[in-house]
Amino acid sequence: MRRRDSVSFPLMTQTQNAPVLATSRLKAAAAADEPVDFRQAPHNIEAEQALLGAILVNNEAQDRVSAFLLAEHFYDPLHAEIYETAGKLIHAGKQATPITLRTFFENAEPIAPTLTVPQYLGRLAANATTIINAYDYGRTIYDLAVRRQLIAIGEDLVNTAYDSPVDATPESQIQEAEGRLYGLAETGKYGQGFLNFGTALTHAIEMANAAYARQGGLSGLSTGLSDLDNQMGGLQHSDLIILAGRPSMGKTALVTNIAYNVAKAYQEEIQPDGTRKAIAGGKVGFFSLEMSAEQLATRILSEQAEISSGHIRRGMINEDEFRRLVQVSQEMSRAPLFIDQTGGITIAQLSARARKLKRQHGLDLLIVDYLQLLAGSSKSSQANRVQEITEITTGLKALAKELAVPIIALSQLSRQVEQREDKRPQLSDLRESGSIEQDADVVMFVFREEYYVERLKPAEGDAKFQEWFAKMSQVSGKAEVIIGKQRHGPVGTVQLSFESQFTRFGNLAKEYHMPDRDGE
Repeated sequence: MRRRDSVSFPLMTQTQNAPVLATSRLKAAAAADEPVDFRQAPHNIEAEQALLGAILVNNEAQDRVSAFLLAEHFYDPLHAEIYETAGKLIHAGKQATPITLRTFFENAEPIAPTLTVPQYLGRLAANATTIINAYDYGRTIYDLAVRRQLIAIGEDLVNTAYDSPVDATPESQIQEAEGRLYGLAETGKYGQGFLNFGTALTHAIEMANAAYARQGGLSGLSTGLSDLDNQMGGLQHSDLIILAGRPSMGKTALVTNIAYNVAKAYQEEIQPDGTRKAIAGGKVGFFSLEMSAEQLATRILSEQAEISSGHIRRGMINEDEFRRLVQVSQEMSRAPLFIDQTGGITIAQLSARARKLKRQHGLDLLIVDYLQLLAGSSKSSQANRVQEITEITTGLKALAKELAVPIIALSQLSRQVEQREDKRPQLSDLRESGSIEQDADVVMFVFREEYYVERLKPAEGDAKFQEWFAKMSQVSGKAEVIIGKQRHGPVGTVQLSFESQFTRFGNLAKEYHMPDRDGE
């Protein structure tokens, strides 16, 4: 076996005179004819040999590792070449053995004066044990390769920080390092492969049983708005839900209402294994890229205390209202609602923070307000905005599946809505609609006709004033949530009530639920 070059780092003392001390140590070691200590990059040649031997003896071993192990994960270049060549043969429906591989390596450089590569292939097969441990060998090789990539990223980070140009900001270096780390983390997601259909059926029955046992018969998280829940079955795990609308339609107000309703209803129970499981509601993470945490809190406080948010901000409240604010705020503080108000973060940073939140506190619902304020990687940003949005929506959908939580992302609509007589939004009104519409499991639009009718108010003496007043009476205090796309449910429109002074959405009272007007 020929030796391969590896990156090594001389040991150095952490003092001001470290280079001098290190040099004197090297000279002393050379004078004493002693080997100098070097750190080798992490690797395991024996594991590579064992895996290759198992593949050459039984090609089924390659199937056990091909889903995640690539040729570049091998430390030894010859091993990488053998693995890649064997994989090509197997994928072509041929047998990969020392004999069939011989023709590809007959002219290869000998490993040693007395050992050619074809002879080495024979030794690998002769010393192979069993394919039972092939997966473990593959994981060992893969994990060591990831560690080597981490070392390379760390080296580049240090070197760039030392020799960075004047116009390169630390923020750009941090973003580049985060992007590379995120890419490395994403590369390792090779999944669990195929599930037996019986296992999938068991999961489906468990979901149906949970919906049957839960009050209201929902398979997902309740939004606190019964009509919306009935149309969607609740917020489903791993779904990417896009909530879109024109400015002033109430997107943030609706999603804030939902976030607090979910957090307020949170209840948990301890499982036999000691873990905690949510039996109602959930823990909510809220990325507020536009509004501050204080502004969001004020909205929720206004909604719960039934005091105008404008009055709260300007201090126009009396003593009783202030006392009510304090009481409500004490109740609200117990809700597991976590707000990140950092603006302009990338999809990689958002994913990392969401993973950390789930690991440290738990997470059942993630909200992003709003999608167009997220940034993609520097490469996609330089390409064009459509590619950047595609990267963001794809990343959000992947994050929803990884964390197994619903993600609600708010989105702006294009101005073409304003040019139509019927202002109700459609899927085609989504900005960069291709990727958003494609990646989303559910697309909902918030629409308040009251907003447009109010702006058409004629003068009180005008002949059309009564007609306007009648129309205004019909639409006042009402809102629509239009479900334009739903992978596992019907599309349609849900009527909600909206109290603008409290920025609160609620269930709209039905006519057949209203008391008789004559008092009977």
